[in-house]
Amino acid sequence: MKFDMYVPTHLLFGCGMLNSMHEHPMPGKKALIVISNGKSTHANGYLSRTEEQLRLAGVERVVFDGAEPNPTVANVNAGAKAARENGCDFLVALGGGSVMDCSKALAVMAANGGELWDYVQIGSGKGKSITNDPLPIIAVTTTAGTGSEMDGAGVITKEDTNEKAFIMHPGLFPRLSLVDPELMVSVPPHFTAFQGFDALFHSVEAYISNGANLMSDMYALTAIENIAAYLPRAVKDGRDMEARSHVAFGNSLSGMVMNLTLLTSEHGMEHAMSAYHPNLPHGAGLIMISEAYYRYFVQHHGCDERFIRLAQAMGMKDAAKPEDFLTILVQLQETCDVSDLKMSSYGVTPDECEKFMRNSRDVMGIMFTSDRVQMSDADIVDIYRLSYK
Repeated sequence: MKFDMYVPTHLLFGCGMLNSMHEHPMPGKKALIVISNGKSTHANGYLSRTEEQLRLAGVERVVFDGAEPNPTVANVNAGAKAARENGCDFLVALGGGSVMDCSKALAVMAANGGELWDYVQIGSGKGKSITNDPLPIIAVTTTAGTGSEMDGAGVITKEDTNEKAFIMHPGLFPRLSLVDPELMVSVPPHFTAFQGFDALFHSVEAYISNGANLMSDMYALTAIENIAAYLPRAVKDGRDMEARSHVAFGNSLSGMVMNLTLLTSEHGMEHAMSAYHPNLPHGAGLIMISEAYYRYFVQHHGCDERFIRLAQAMGMKDAAKPEDFLTILVQLQETCDVSDLKMSSYGVTPDECEKFMRNSRDVMGIMFTSDRVQMSDADIVDIYRLSYK
């Protein structure tokens, strides 16, 4: 019955919301628009529409197109340099979770000296306090996956040490977030599924964590109900706006959940995989390990009643045993055509399991403290091995 909630973000949600961006106060006079290094933001007109909204608001703008799918320290440094050299006093993160994560780290480094890892609290980070407030951020999300539009943290890869670690600060909550499902219609089916399962697992992990509370449960279960019911439709028909809207709603709720309780170790275990294989989409990696991961906790009776409630929230209304969650989870993956993903397709080899285990322990060890059953190193390696295809 205790929780600590802080979400200072002004959220604009719904179809067409991008068109109202200019009506809201801007946190500065000149924006650095951060986008990915791909073509979709240009090709689909999202960049030109965002630039027009900023023009109507009387804001100057510069574009930085250097955010990679798993953003790196180098991406952050390049963006921070662009912000400083162009005199930008706020950021517009236009894209998916990677763009928002990159923007958050960029916001820190544009306003502070030193190196990014000076301010990282985990792994090999030096754990220093962020002295100057980060640049303000407006988030315009074009995907429904990470919930980064509703939290104050971002995940960045340090390539020389193969670490994916997060940076956190209250100033990294976006001042304004626009979640417009119309901007998500261009996401291909498989990536719609990858992103949707990322959002789903944010809430599933939060619900089974030992820090779950009355408020996080409310957000998590509502998010899971919306994602499980509507993700198959969004995957099947990307222009199904009702489905896109419900998945986006579940995603934003899952972002809020992360402000209420720590996720469990599934996310930490996947971050280890994509730290070494940056071409592996985060959501795909989560799907790959999910069945073996949750089977471990079901078999060890970590929270039987919660797994039953999860199965019910995902659509199995007559669920009566923890194993029902595994059944409905696999069914959802099959329906979304992602049940046969292979680690080997992304260059992962069987001999890397031990390495992944050690990386997840060393970098994301804090997430293991949220597990209701504590895994041994051998247990973690077994989950990777059982998941390998």
